[in-house]
Amino acid sequence: MRKPNVFIVGAAKCGTTALYEYLRRHPDIYMSPEKEPAYFCPDLNYQRRSEEEYLQLFAEANGEKRIGEASTSYLYSTQAAGAIKQFCPEAQIIIMVRNPVEMVHARHAQMYYHCVDDIEDFARAMAAEEDRKAGLRPPPREHSIKHLFYRDTARYTEQINRYLAAFPAHRVKVIVFDDFKSETARVYREVCQFLDVDPTFQPAFEVVNANKKVRNRFLQELLEIPGPTLRKLGRPLTPRKLRHKVMNELRRLNSVPMPRTPIDPDLRRALQAEFRPEVMRLSELLNRDLSHWCE
Repeated sequence: MRKPNVFIVGAAKCGTTALYEYLRRHPDIYMSPEKEPAYFCPDLNYQRRSEEEYLQLFAEANGEKRIGEASTSYLYSTQAAGAIKQFCPEAQIIIMVRNPVEMVHARHAQMYYHCVDDIEDFARAMAAEEDRKAGLRPPPREHSIKHLFYRDTARYTEQINRYLAAFPAHRVKVIVFDDFKSETARVYREVCQFLDVDPTFQPAFEVVNANKKVRNRFLQELLEIPGPTLRKLGRPLTPRKLRHKVMNELRRLNSVPMPRTPIDPDLRRALQAEFRPEVMRLSELLNRDLSHWCE
């Protein structure tokens, strides 16, 4: 059974779903039909599948030059870089980064949508981090509470350095979301060149994974937080691939596209000042001036 050799490792809400979808359409690339298998981050994932179950995600690969998956927890995880290196020493790593303020704002909306966070207001969720780090206000789902340490998820520099320590620099590609959004075709072509696949192939670049809100919160909680009885009944009766497809369709039907609530201007300025040292470190690492993220 073939193993994946391409990993989109994050960060969350930085265009990873769009890139995953665009790469899925490339004839030389097979991407896991399930995004976010999160196999290599046991420090963040409460459900650990076996290696055999993980490799089944790639069972339908048929002669493609590259086989890949996308799990945004891998960048934030302290264990994933080393685990991927051990699993596939020749792996190629794709990292995507975004203005930290915009990223944590979008990440919170996603965590609330998936019922990982039960605080709807962004400012209140950010203010709750200290309590959560002290062990108070645990998340409603069986996830690591680290997913709700939003500031920590934006520490890109130390996260990228974990991959640069594990892999040669030529096997790690960092993409800035601003470029991906404004020059999608160019960035996609560069990714294809990085993966050594046909760079002339170009899919349709439609918007993917736009912000959305749920129609019915109670139904969403049933979908996202199934009780132990439902899990015990569902797993033996339906294959994982079918369950994944059905759950995604139910989530789609229970969702409506909706712009995120804008960040309060005072909170934005406070976060820009707070993240400025990290932005400066990232600018130095990437040899690129990103100081406009703090303005």
